[in-house]
Amino acid sequence: MVEWLMIFVSGVLGSSHCLGMCGGFVVSIGSSAPTPTSNLARQLVYSAGRLFTYTFLGAVGGFVGLSLIRAVPTLVHGQAVLALVAGLLLVLEGAASAKLLPFRSATGSTRGCLAGTLLSDLLTSPQLMNSFLAGVLTGLLPCGLVYAFLALAVSSGSMVIGGLMMALFGLGTVPTMLIAGCGSSLLSLRLRRHAFTIAAYSVMATGAVSVLRGVALFTSASDQLVGWPLCG
Repeated sequence: MVEWLMIFVSGVLGSSHCLGMCGGFVVSIGSSAPTPTSNLARQLVYSAGRLFTYTFLGAVGGFVGLSLIRAVPTLVHGQAVLALVAGLLLVLEGAASAKLLPFRSATGSTRGCLAGTLLSDLLTSPQLMNSFLAGVLTGLLPCGLVYAFLALAVSSGSMVIGGLMMALFGLGTVPTMLIAGCGSSLLSLRLRRHAFTIAAYSVMATGAVSVLRGVALFTSASDQLVGWPLCG
């Protein structure tokens, strides 16, 4: 339960980074809306597109994780390995975002937003379907935070749980992006940086929970092996 809560909190606080990195997308969507109501509708549909992509990627990640778990020998607890790897990735991503490590976090890159020029027609189109497609494509842009939680989805070994994890993370990003897109600034630049730092620690906490889950799975698997006969 704690892990699910931390995923949502990381999405809420991590959305402050989204404003600096790709907040121009939601501004573009509202720029040509004739009324506040139509702008809100377009913002909601755009967010729905992002959630669709995140959920789909999470489900695919869960399927990949399940396939890996089935492929490894029974002596090695595949889900435990995936949980440990995902947890370590989350801890490293969070530590890098919090500037606790010398290398730069992948979330610091803005190269993905260069793709905004390719989305301009969809972002400014009055049709809701185009707003949805813009959200779908935006969800595919490179983001270290998304990749870290996608690794967690892979470790779930379940399409349903993997999809739910990414959907929960995506839902956390919606309020801030929605308010920014409707013409208001939720956070000043200074407060936004503080929020992202807190989000980085939330990501680290989620990673720690995943590592503990992996250790617990390993311990459980080891207990089951105790007393097994070496020969028939």
